[in-house]
Amino acid sequence: MKKGLNIVCILAALSISACHAEEGMVQIKGSDTMVNLVQSWAETMMETSPDDFIAVTGGGSGTGLAALINGTCDIAMSSRNIKSKEIELAGKKGILPFETIVASDGLAIVVHSSNPVSELTLKQLSDIFTGKIKNWKEVGGSDAKIVILSREVNSGTHVYFKEHVLRNNDPASQEEFAPDALLLSSSQAIADEVAGNKDAIGYYGMGYISSKQKAVKVAMSENSASIAPLIENVTNGSYPISRPLFFYTNGEPKGTVKKFLDFCLSEAGQKIVLETDFVPIK
Repeated sequence: MKKGLNIVCILAALSISACHAEEGMVQIKGSDTMVNLVQSWAETMMETSPDDFIAVTGGGSGTGLAALINGTCDIAMSSRNIKSKEIELAGKKGILPFETIVASDGLAIVVHSSNPVSELTLKQLSDIFTGKIKNWKEVGGSDAKIVILSREVNSGTHVYFKEHVLRNNDPASQEEFAPDALLLSSSQAIADEVAGNKDAIGYYGMGYISSKQKAVKVAMSENSASIAPLIENVTNGSYPISRPLFFYTNGEPKGTVKKFLDFCLSEAGQKIVLETDFVPIK
């Protein structure tokens, strides 16, 4: 009897989620990096399709994937791949995560506009964010303690940066952010803090770069060229900190969810990717 009730509950949850999409209502949640891009997609589509309603909220990639697994959103936006333990949990709840790459992004390393440091290697970045390098003078800057800013642990940007920069893509590495790193809730919070703190360093998606911060160039090693976080450098693969951006749905997209996804991948949708400083997949 208990097993039968569980099956009924799972089917009911799935039907509720499906009804949202069929009725023209789509709930999207997740990556703060992707919020501005996905909101632009949603606003543009709703202008031409007023019967559809698309709600977009952030909270981090982990939050979005948790919402998909719990059946409380139709699309999870994520700046990292879904983890095996999330897939396993989803399966137990009758959810089958389906992955679609919708754009690409480069992570910018940003400092205060007055900071004399203009380029750093991946090794220097790892040493800064793990706390091995503590003073700006160690990398050619002023004699001042480095203030480390990071996204919170539920952020896909946080996970990506730790795996690809702090740990240099080494699965055996146990490197972690320095204990005194300030964990901020959003990319915009990092942008605001860097703009007002001359000793701060942080990271966020290229779409958040503004004249209020300085994006430093990044080199693979001491003997490599330093590359700026620009769209053309992500496209040609020369910028060393770049990644795909994902939508996750419960199974292959259908109804209004598919309609929205098709728009995002269309020529018009990918033009919006460029306009919001991300990198189109085509």
